[in-house]
Amino acid sequence: MVNPSNSEAWKHFNSMYPHFSAESRNVRLGLCTNGFNPFGSFAAPYSCWSVILAVYNLPPGMCMRLEFMFLSMVIPGSSSPGRNIDVCFRPLIDELTQLWSFGALTYDIFRKHNFVMKAALMWTINDFPAYGMVSS
Repeated sequence: MVNPSNSEAWKHFNSMYPHFSAESRNVRLGLCTNGFNPFGSFAAPYSCWSVILAVYNLPPGMCMRLEFMFLSMVIPGSSSPGRNIDVCFRPLIDELTQLWSFGALTYDIFRKHNFVMKAALMWTINDFPAYGMVSS
């Protein structure tokens, strides 16, 4: 598999939601998150969680380039957010739900007209401790 668009999950999604896959300009996203201590391991206990959205319906050489990965939020705190991470995710989930249900009016520079772009969160990418927190 060279690109996620070749995966079984992608093909299954296309068959389940043909209205979404019919518009090639709709965006498929991956949510990446992980925590780190920005002051190093010897500093006072502190946790910082970055939440990044990656666009996956780009050519293979562009999917993981920095200019196509969007830092959507940073969750700071004295410790990891644990089960309360869903409180921090709520605004992002609401926006993704709106993008899935209604879309956003977007200008296509190539075709020189507006269209309604929709977005779907295809998967999350994280290590197992972060996966446990994200999935609650």
